[in-house]
Formats: sequence, structure tokens, C-alpha cells
Amino acid sequence: MAAPKNYRGRSELVLLCVLLGTLWEIGKGQIHYSVPEESDKGSFVGNISKDLGLESQELAKHGVRIVSRGRTQLFALNRRGGSLVTAGRIDREELCAQSAPCLVNINILVEDRGKLFGIEIEITDINDNNPKFQAENLEVKINEITAPGTRYPLPEAVDPDVGLNSLQNYQLSPDHHFSLDVQTGDDGTITPELVLERALDREEEAAHHLVLIASDGGEPRRSSTVHIQVTVLDTNDNAPVFAQPIYRVTVPENVPLGTRLLTVRASDPDEGANGEVTYKFWKISEKQSPLFQLDENTGEISTAKSLDYEECAFFEMEIQAEDVGALMGRTKVLISVEDVNDNRPEVIVTSLFSPVLENTHPGTVIAFLNVHDRDSGKNGQVVCYIRDNLPFRLEKSIDNYYRLVTWTYLDREKTSVYNITVMASDLGTPPLSTETHIALHVADTNDNPPSFPHASYSAYIPENNPRGASIFSVTAYDPDSSKNAQVTYSVTEDIIMGAPMSSYVSINSDTGVLYALRSFDYEQIQDLQLLVTAKDSGDPPLSSNVSLSLFVLDQNDNVPEILYPSLPNDGSTGVELAPRSAEPGYLVTKVVAVDRDSGQNAWLSYRLLKASEPGLFTVGLHTGEVRTARALLDRDALKQSLVVAVQDHGQPPLSATVSLTVALAHNIPDVLADLSNIRNPTSSNDSDLTLYLVVAVAVVSCVFLAFVVVLLALRLWRWHKSNLLQASGGGLVGLPGSSFVGVEGVQAFLQTYSHEVSLTADSGKSHLIFPQPNYADTLISHDSCEKSDSLLTSIEFHEGKDDTTSVQQAPPNTDWRFSQAQRPGTSGSQNGDETGTWPNNQFDTEMLQAMILASASEAADGSSTLGGGAGTMGLSARYGPQFTLQHVPDYRQNVYIPGSNATLTNAAGKRDGKAPAGGNGNKKKSGKKEKK
Repeated sequence: MAAPKNYRGRSELVLLCVLLGTLWEIGKGQIHYSVPEESDKGSFVGNISKDLGLESQELAKHGVRIVSRGRTQLFALNRRGGSLVTAGRIDREELCAQSAPCLVNINILVEDRGKLFGIEIEITDINDNNPKFQAENLEVKINEITAPGTRYPLPEAVDPDVGLNSLQNYQLSPDHHFSLDVQTGDDGTITPELVLERALDREEEAAHHLVLIASDGGEPRRSSTVHIQVTVLDTNDNAPVFAQPIYRVTVPENVPLGTRLLTVRASDPDEGANGEVTYKFWKISEKQSPLFQLDENTGEISTAKSLDYEECAFFEMEIQAEDVGALMGRTKVLISVEDVNDNRPEVIVTSLFSPVLENTHPGTVIAFLNVHDRDSGKNGQVVCYIRDNLPFRLEKSIDNYYRLVTWTYLDREKTSVYNITVMASDLGTPPLSTETHIALHVADTNDNPPSFPHASYSAYIPENNPRGASIFSVTAYDPDSSKNAQVTYSVTEDIIMGAPMSSYVSINSDTGVLYALRSFDYEQIQDLQLLVTAKDSGDPPLSSNVSLSLFVLDQNDNVPEILYPSLPNDGSTGVELAPRSAEPGYLVTKVVAVDRDSGQNAWLSYRLLKASEPGLFTVGLHTGEVRTARALLDRDALKQSLVVAVQDHGQPPLSATVSLTVALAHNIPDVLADLSNIRNPTSSNDSDLTLYLVVAVAVVSCVFLAFVVVLLALRLWRWHKSNLLQASGGGLVGLPGSSFVGVEGVQAFLQTYSHEVSLTADSGKSHLIFPQPNYADTLISHDSCEKSDSLLTSIEFHEGKDDTTSVQQAPPNTDWRFSQAQRPGTSGSQNGDETGTWPNNQFDTEMLQAMILASASEAADGSSTLGGGAGTMGLSARYGPQFTLQHVPDYRQNVYIPGSNATLTNAAGKRDGKAPAGGNGNKKKSGKKEKK
């Protein structure tokens, strides 16, 4: 049984230790100071910096200040010395009245730590008040028959001090008939009573004068006096008696003025005048006296002023009833004031940390609030809350203080100012509430990069723009504020066509306006790809990019350029040939032009501006082909002059012109004769040139004839030898018969030759140029391919029943044709009546004859100018090896074959092995030709 007793004793010891520890922590958290009342302003109260663990010079740094509620601030902080001092004179009696001890609680706020510290200051009393009687003179009436030992209460003196400084004793001046007896009540109050020691005799002494002295126990001692006059009366043997020794009443504090609170009644059994009683206040404080009114005849007590529970909740007074015989009776009146919910709660913002950064962590203290209600009980209990759905909450702190803290992150871009409404409501009936509005500003942080309204931009600028012209403007929006929203623009550096981007465009860093630093040329640059960067001025800065496509718009700034016919270097004009037997629609030549612009500015149209014979020639609107409009007549002049205009479709349109000279004749001699007749006969240079031309033609003809004879002889010899071998062999297969060149071939050659003459109308002399013999390498006989390589060329003749049978014309080699894809531009893509096929008016023999004649001419002249140079008739340029694909201009749609009525097109016959479409249907290839 002893073990449980020990266990219970140990448990009680542990609980006692825990309780003592808790009390120690509570006492440790409360800072206590004391200061005597009536101290001078600035008197030292306590060392705050030491007790809070701060250096004296750090009070201002940490934001240490007093946040106690009150109309008058009793204390202040000495920031230089780090101490708590008095802010003015403190009267303990005014502050605490008779309460002891007199304690004042204040709160110290350390802002940077967000902490409140409670400070308790005791105001110690000094003896600064004298005991004070209600009146300086007092009259006491005593009947002469009053027996010795009768006691008469005397007025009490009031001393607002406490302790030894309060009222301690009374003294009465010496007198043979009276003495002083001091009674001590249960609450420690002392009451003086006048005691009759000897019987009075009005006839011997009708009045007695006494002095009552009240003194305290302070240092120095203070006292006050009251003069008492005792008047001796005749006999009155009954004193008034109150119905109740103590009257109690409870009234609400909001009773109207003049409201009757209660009525005291005293009765006197005496008759007549001795039974009439009057009432008056016998004992009441100076503060209470103006609040109540006593009817001296009826004993009714009513309110003279409004009562205030918050000022005084309890009143105690004594009422005296006296008859005419100076006999008195006394009673006590106790008035209790009930609290009424007549005070709204008060919310005071003691500290506000505004503005607050938007990236402040949740739980950060924003403000300290003090909530107070002067009412008591439930009327003084306050509930505090925040209206609306805001990112803040209230937390209870010490005493009646609340902390306003954040519970989520703030976003200045959504809300820059919060209007916080704090509601405080008491629990009274009916409840009273009050609203307090707090404006909290949110400070910006650089948490948003600049943003462009669009992901990419496109800008257009016409070419040939002036330098410094404004191209485009970009704007980025930054929702931040101040420096965080100041946006600067820049263009990312890049290399365009070997030059830095900064040499093409620049951007205004403040406005985002883009400027051109050079004049753009559409033919060189069609578009630029830029990357514009927008950066704010925050720390650290944020940026974003946007792509900008700058397109250069074409302008009609290039005149059409005529590629063919081109003017020779010597200033002469080339001559185009047209046979007089040409039918309507015969292709004489083609004007080839190109425009460096694009789009509509490069669409070209051709028209005949001027002609020496109107109606004889037409020009294709889109192809530039010069064709005969009708059959040529003998009356038509040999030399026809044409002016062709080429115009684009730009705004305004640009154009160029070219002059053409067309010679009409049946053959070359006719052309030469006609030209010689046309020329001025007085010119010796022209006559010499004509003579030279005739001699050259004769020489070439002789050489050609000799060459033909040699070939014939060789052919006959080989044929004769093959016959001998066949006859001797007997079983050998016979070789095919050789064909011989007849007169028709020569005529065909002359006809072809006449078509290949070009004349210059502007030069001083006419030049005749023969084609170079480069085609000889391409003509190889069937026999040489099988037996011998020594023979360079061979001519095949067709045998038939009729010796006058003409040689069949072969279609042109389709290798000269271009595909549709090789004909760019609008001029080459035109379809319709202006297109056609290759002419079939030339023979293989004619080609061979032309090459032989060209070889002879080269051998005779020895000059390299026969290749189609300036001042020539351009024969080599047409039929020589230089006229290959690499010499054709890039504008393939404009390639043509002079002397034909067709443009170059891709021939399906070359791919399929068929005859090209559009060839003359009456022409037929031989087996030899197909094999080649």
C-alpha cells in the first residue's frame, strides 16, 4: 500500500513543477517597470533596448515603436538612449482613482520581426493630495436634553491617495463637552463620530465651536480641517427613521435625463413641526454629485445628467433626514448602472507595411490591428473578420491585437491595390459593428517578359525607297510597372548577302519603329527575315522575340531590254531575209526582249510601231514574232524598214523600240543585184564591195563544183571497184546504188544560200559572210561507217526510175527544240495561232552545200569575222557551231529560227522516234536518214 502513495506524491510533484515552469514563462514574457506619479516629462522608466535584446542605436532600424491604444500617450521611446521615458505628467489619482496597484499596459512593436511585446508599468503613488472635507463649515444641532454618550456622525474627509498617503486619522480640538471617536469599517474606511461627554445647557452656552482635523500618513504629512458649530436646541425627543437602512437600485446607462431612480422615506413620530422631515445628501463624491438630484421634501432621487457605464458603473451615497428639532436619521443608497450595448467596436491600424512586394511569401505580416469595445460582458466581446475573398487573413495576437497576414502569393498585374475591409462586430443585443478600410498597395517585381500581340509580322516596302524611310512599327506590352515595363527594342544581328543586318535596317530602341538604311532593289533582294527582340529594364531583365518578314515590292523601274536583234558594234543594222515566195504567216524574224522586273511589271507586249509598207508585216502581241501578213508581191520594195515597240504592263508602263530591216528576194544573186541597184552608184566603196562579192561567189562556186566532181569520181571509182569484187566473188551481196548530185541539188543550195544572206543597211559597205565548214564533221557516209574513216563526208543520192525525181526534204533535227519547261515567261508561254512547227524547206544537201561554201570562203578570206561578228550578215551565228544551247539566251521562250514560221518547242518525235508534229505531211525520210 505504500507504493501507490509514493506514486501519487511524485505525480503531484511533477504537476507542481510544470505549473511553476508555466508561471515562470508567463512572468518571463511580461516586462515590468514602475515609475512614480507626477514625474517630469522624459523621466526614465526602463531600458527597452536591453530587455528586447537590441542595441540602443538599432531601435529605429528595427522599427520599434509603441502601439498601445489610448487617447493620451503616457510614455515614449528615447531612440538615442534606447529607453522608455514618460511623455508627460502622470496623475495616478486621475488614472486609477482609488485602485491599488495602478497598472498601465502598453505594447511595443518590432516591425521587422513582426512581433509585439507587452509592457506593464506600475504608477506608484506619492503624497500629493490633502484630505478634503466636503464643506468647510458644519452645523450640528443637539437638544439640550440629550444624554451624555450620544454619538453624532461627522463628515468624512476624502483623500485620493492610497496606502499611507491616504487618510489615516482625525483629531478634534479640545472641548469639555465633546470628544472624538473614530470607527473603522470592514472595508478599512474610518468614520469620525462626535461623542457628547457632558450634558448641555442651552441657557449656559447656546453654541460650541469645534475644529475637526483630518490628516494622512504621507511624507510630508498633509491635513485639512472643518469648522463644526454645535447649536444647543430645545427638547425634541424623536428623530426621523428611514424605512430601509440601505436602498439599492439598478438602472440602465441609457436612462433619459430626469428619470426617477428611487424614493427614500423617513418617518418622525413627533407631531407638528417636529414631525416634518427634510432630505439632503450627507455623503457623496464630487464626481457623483452633479449626476443626481434629490428632492428635499419628497426624497425622490433622479438623474441630473446622462449616466455612462464606461465612466462609472456603481454609485454609493448617504441621505440624511432631519426634522425641525435637528434630530436626524441616515440611510445608504447604492445605485448600480447596467451596461447597454451603446459603443461600437473600435479598430485601430497600429502598423501597416505598405507597399508590399508581389512576390512576398504567404504568411507575411501586412498590418497590426487593435480591436476594442468599451462595453462590458458580451457587449464588449468583439469578433473580427475580413470581407470578400481576398488573399489575406486575420490572426489573433496578444491582448486585443490582430495580425493581418497573406495566405497566397500576390499578383500586381491582376490587382495593384487591395481595398481591405475589416469588420468588427460585438456580441451584444442588438450587435454593433464597425468597418475599417485599409488600402494596401502591391509593389511590382519584374516577373513578366515583354510580349508581342502577334507571333510574327509581315511588312512590305517598295523598292527604290529613300534611305531612312519608316518601314514598320512593332510594339511589345509589358504588364509590369516603372522600370520593369520600360521596353527597348533591337534587331538580332545576321549576315545577308555578305553584309550585316545592321547595314540594311535599324530600329528605334524606344519606339520600335523600323527604318531602312539603304534603298532596296527588288532584283537583288526580295525579302529579309528579321528577329526583333524586346527587353525590359528590370533586374534581371526579361526579353522576348518576334519574327518579322520584310518583303520588297517590285516597281516598274526597268525598261524592257531587247536581246534580239541586237545592234552590231559598228553601228550598222542587221538585215533579215524573206523570200518573195513566202506565204502569209511566214516567220521572218522574232524580237526577243526581257524585263528585269517581275509580275505585271515584266509582262511584255509587242506591237508594230512603224512600217515602210503598212499591212505587209504583223508582230505577235505576246511572242514578238514578225510574220508576213499577206503574200509578197513583185511591186513590194526589196528593203522594208520596221520599228517594233516592246512595252511592259507596269504603272507607268515602260517601253523600248528596235528597228528591223527586211530584204525581199528570190535568191542571193537577186538580193545582191537588187541591193547594188538600190545603193548609190556614185559610191566607189559600194561598187568595189559588190565586185568583191561577185568574185567571191564565183570562186566559191568553182571550188564547190570541183569538189563535187572529185567526189563523183571517187564515188564512181569505188562503185566500179565494188562491182569488180562482186563479179569476182559471185556470192557477195550487191551494194546499194550511189546517188549523184544533180542540178536540182545546186538549185536547192542556191535557194538556201539566198535565204542566208544578211545585209546591213546602215554600214558603208555590204558584207557577205559564208558559213564556216564545221558541219562537215557531222556528215558521214554509210560506207565510211562500215569500212573506212578516211572519208570525211559522203553524199548520198537517191536512185529512182525517173532521173528528174527531186531529193526528199528531211525534217529538222529535233535536238534544236526546247521543252515547255525551258520557255519561262509570258512571251514563251503563249499558245494559239502564233506558234507552229519547224519549216521543212531545207535539205540535207543544202546544209552540206552551205558548209562547203563556208569552208571555201574561210580559206579565201582567212578572217575570223565570218563567225557572226559585228557588221556581218550573221550566217555563222545561225548555222555555225556557235549557235548551240550555251549561246542561247536564258530567256528560252524567245528563241526562234529565222526564215521559218515556227518557234522552238519540245518535239515528242525525238523521244518517241516519230516524225515531229507540225512537219509537212508530203515530206518523207529515207532509210538512210533514219539510220543516221
